[in-house]
Amino acid sequence: GPAARNCQHWPVRLAPQPCPEAGTRPGEGCTSDQRKASLLGHSGSLPEPSQPPAPVGSAAASVAAANPVPRLTGGVPKSTLSTSLPQRGDRVSSPATPDSCAWTLKDPRRLAPGQLSQKIGHKKQRLAEADLQRSPLDAAPIPGPEEPRLGRPASLGPQRSVYFSRLKDRPARLGSEFFNQPAVPLAQAFLGQVLVRRLADGTELRGRIVETEAYVGPEDEAAHSRGGRQTARNRAMFMKPGTLYVYLIYGMYFCMNVSSQGDGACVLLRALEPLGGLETMRQLRSTVRKGTASRTLKDRELCSGPSKLCQALAIDKSFDQRDLAQDEALWLEHGPPGPSASAVVAAARVGIGHTGEWAQKPLRFYVRGSPWVSVVDRVAEQNMQV
Repeated sequence: GPAARNCQHWPVRLAPQPCPEAGTRPGEGCTSDQRKASLLGHSGSLPEPSQPPAPVGSAAASVAAANPVPRLTGGVPKSTLSTSLPQRGDRVSSPATPDSCAWTLKDPRRLAPGQLSQKIGHKKQRLAEADLQRSPLDAAPIPGPEEPRLGRPASLGPQRSVYFSRLKDRPARLGSEFFNQPAVPLAQAFLGQVLVRRLADGTELRGRIVETEAYVGPEDEAAHSRGGRQTARNRAMFMKPGTLYVYLIYGMYFCMNVSSQGDGACVLLRALEPLGGLETMRQLRSTVRKGTASRTLKDRELCSGPSKLCQALAIDKSFDQRDLAQDEALWLEHGPPGPSASAVVAAARVGIGHTGEWAQKPLRFYVRGSPWVSVVDRVAEQNMQV
């Protein structure tokens, strides 16, 4: 009724229920004092609301006289309200009288049945949309040939990562077809590739090639095969592409070359960027160094020269005439994407000053800006910018 809704001392919301005995609308024929008294279970009372008394002789006045409500002048103590007020969700009924009504406390957070169904439907729809966006691996589209294939492994054994090597599309080891090209393009193609040396104890030493020199054949006055000369020493230069040509200089140092396409042509490996086994490289260099054996070598000094890299990788005359595409102790692997053409410097070769015009030909190639290069040619780098 209006009195119950407008009462300032009632802290909860009430949902009226039909009166089973009166047969009238909820609240009809009931006074606000009766409702409060019935909700309190006659164990407490509330101060009289600011509502005018019912007219004498009316039905409401008769019911009020039959059920008087005690009056308090100081309000309802907190202890009375805490013990008398019903809790949320409880059903409270007044004494069974012809004019009594049943009331249910209403939780303001509780949704109506229609609203609850609608909320559940929206949640199911969001979950379905999320499932569509998150497709399983089995239903993923088949990647192209250049994309890594994801999915469950075919076997439970060790798997090779698709991001680092593709055995079918791009084998890690470079084969004979890589070496079967003229000396100049082969010297440029070497840049960025990884040279791997496996020692007798299984230790692997790795270095990225950053500097090479091309020797184009019998017409090259700086080549050991100049004039078409073929000896026991330079026989590897006339063997199939990819054959190692290792020779001794100054009676104590070795240099390593790789034969290319064309008789008497090869590529000299001048410098590496150390990638793996640096401490072993340092020890190998220290055993053959003279004069400064007590000084610890810096990383950039390990392989910054043709004889230095042979010392660091334990390369000697026994590797001469070996096939770099088939050997078990030394091979070449694909490196990361090589340097761009603008990053490759073409300069004069080193140590061939007595060969006339061939001494000035730009047949040495190195990665510009690399700290591992043996000799930097500032003039050649400046000419590149012009």
